[in-house]
Amino acid sequence: MKMNKLLVGAVLATAIGAPIAGFFGDISVSQPTTSTGARVPFLHGFPGAHFASQAELASLERANEWLNSPPLTASDLGGKVVLIDFWTYTCINWLRTFPYVRAWHEKYRDQGLVVIGVHAPEFSFEKNSNNVRWAVKDMRVDYPVAVDNGHVIWRAFRNNYWPALYFVDVQGRVRHHHFGEGAYEQSEMIIQELLAEAGKSGIDRQPISVDGRGLEAAADWGSLRSGENYVGYERTQNFASPGGAVLDKARMYELPMRLRLNEWALSGDWTVKKEATALNKANGRIAYRFHARDLHLVMGPKTPGTPVRFRVLIDGQPPGAAHGIDVDEQGNGAVSEQRLYQLIRQTKPIADRQFEIEFLDPGAEAFAFTFG
Repeated sequence: MKMNKLLVGAVLATAIGAPIAGFFGDISVSQPTTSTGARVPFLHGFPGAHFASQAELASLERANEWLNSPPLTASDLGGKVVLIDFWTYTCINWLRTFPYVRAWHEKYRDQGLVVIGVHAPEFSFEKNSNNVRWAVKDMRVDYPVAVDNGHVIWRAFRNNYWPALYFVDVQGRVRHHHFGEGAYEQSEMIIQELLAEAGKSGIDRQPISVDGRGLEAAADWGSLRSGENYVGYERTQNFASPGGAVLDKARMYELPMRLRLNEWALSGDWTVKKEATALNKANGRIAYRFHARDLHLVMGPKTPGTPVRFRVLIDGQPPGAAHGIDVDEQGNGAVSEQRLYQLIRQTKPIADRQFEIEFLDPGAEAFAFTFG
């Protein structure tokens, strides 16, 4: 998908130990090994991967604004090892990598590592500076953030994914990159090797240990049978309400008698838009047949500052112990910000389940389902 998060299959492949999608161009840098002594493979990740110039870092000067830092330039970063992390705050794949990036920042910053998060929005509301500032504070992103609303930096790096890591040496050369989740130990070893090449001594070679909680917890890949799906008509799949969708116009929808796995449907008065589906009157529902430990929904109130109450059911019952962090055991919650909400986190055994969310007030907008 163009300018999109990695497909579930690709992310799953990295999580179970597929070769790193990366590039190490300088033979003077030793090839790292894992803690078990195995060699880490390096592959060409995409056509044009190179380490010829500082063009990528120079693009940082075109950021819309900087958070947690004054503007940084290629000159400012000279002599530093730089880790560029492309992210957008509603991306569940990025959220699950973030604890590692945060831990690398804390562990290696005093030895010359500079972590820069490049926030390149996926949805229109992620271009809102207030939303990004709120996310940076709420998620405890304390390293410099370059806001890239026009995807200028994104294009300079020829990036296509959230999340994406680019490893830059002290001469400003992109030496490696990794897309998606996984390969954390290998990525940390690359940071260590670049710092050692820069003359840093006393590097702690023991890999960090991360215990992700809440949204940051690693996915249950072995049980995952549902992939990301959008709710706006531009990129949605498997819409199953009888009669299909009427685009950009209000319409009454009904749920079908039965949903098959990974199908979804609407009930109530909705307007299906390009990027999102918006509820016009209270008591509208969205149903989704899924197979995963976690279910998330990117959503928000159409009018900022106007919360929208909702209630969640799983197989027709309140979720109880299977509730996510944004609902209680009875399934009650409220949409208060434009963000990703965790609605279901269940324990094994994982099976096909039917999720429903009913909005008790009008004005909700739903953007995308993600799973873990």
